[in-house]
Amino acid sequence: MSKDILSEHRNRIDQLDEKLIRLLAERFEITKAVGILKAEEGMPAGDPDREAQQIERLHEIAKEVGMDLDFSEKVFRLIVDEVIRHHIRTAEETSGS
Repeated sequence: MSKDILSEHRNRIDQLDEKLIRLLAERFEITKAVGILKAEEGMPAGDPDREAQQIERLHEIAKEVGMDLDFSEKVFRLIVDEVIRHHIRTAEETSGS
């Protein structure tokens, strides 16, 4: 019986992992468009004010759902750092054209 329950939990985790990856891919498609726009307009890759607002907003959501605030911020920071890296690369490619 406990093996069945464990299997059910693992199946649900697998489904959620797939959703997370698909959502991240969708998010990166949108941020790719933002990166192109920023490069074309000569805007900086990062926006510390926007990031601070997002962290504050995500902390509120994390509190609401009972998630550790530090963990939620680490995940956000990981994603944003990758986005900024892409924005920088896009700007370099755009200026090199």
